[in-house]
Amino acid sequence: MIEIRQLSKWYGETRVLAECSTSVAKGEVVVVCGPSGSGKSTLIKCVNGLEAFQEGEVIVDGVSVGAPA
Repeated sequence: MIEIRQLSKWYGETRVLAECSTSVAKGEVVVVCGPSGSGKSTLIKCVNGLEAFQEGEVIVDGVSVGAPA
């Protein structure tokens, strides 16, 4: 249902996501957790198409939600 492949994101020279990859099947429930500043919100925004990313691919239900900027 959701596939994230080698997703990377920078803000200026600060890399906030480094080659993140995972997949979530339909009906599966996952939790994104980690310390403050670890990129949780940025990852979710990239999956929702609210934030551009520089490298990688996000596919939701077979449809790409964004292309690397």
